[in-house]
Amino acid sequence: MDRRTTLKWVLAASAAWPLLRHRDVRAYAAPTARSYGTDPNLTVNYHAGGVWPLTMTAAQRRLAATLSDIIIPADEDSVSASAAGVVDFIDEWVSAPYPDFERDRGMVLGGFYWLDSEAQRRFGQNFTEVNPAGQMSLCDDICDLARVDTGLREAAQFFALYRDLTAGGFYSSPIGRADLKFIGNVPLKSFDGPPPELLKKLGLA
Repeated sequence: MDRRTTLKWVLAASAAWPLLRHRDVRAYAAPTARSYGTDPNLTVNYHAGGVWPLTMTAAQRRLAATLSDIIIPADEDSVSASAAGVVDFIDEWVSAPYPDFERDRGMVLGGFYWLDSEAQRRFGQNFTEVNPAGQMSLCDDICDLARVDTGLREAAQFFALYRDLTAGGFYSSPIGRADLKFIGNVPLKSFDGPPPELLKKLGLA
């Protein structure tokens, strides 16, 4: 599947979705680290967990990798999302000690909890243990936020958030930038200006 095609995705949420979400949030301790304030040191090459501790469990990271690779699988041009470091990106995001990130943490962890619960109900296994066809059958239950029933909106919001986090993490990585053939942020030895043929086409030459 083309990695830039939005997959039909996730979560046939039951009426108990809000309860599952809040139950999951309470099951895991909130991040206690302090923020770096308004002046981070931009000269430091930070690594995962270098700013504040990562808080996702090993099981959550496995589920995060599975979901990310469903959204951006490997293809002939590039590796999958998890191979590009997206799980660390998402773990950093949900571990950040800021109100907006704490809100996203609740939605992401709640979505993880629901996926495992629904996979257990349907297949008797956690989501990461289900075969790819079963995983996709769960993913196909919700297409996009614009078309879901009212009772499924929170589930679709989880997908929209997780899809955006996956894409943001992948395409801001060196691997993702290469996949887009993005050539910005690279120092040039010289700059000869716009190509003459382009200037002519724009009526500037």
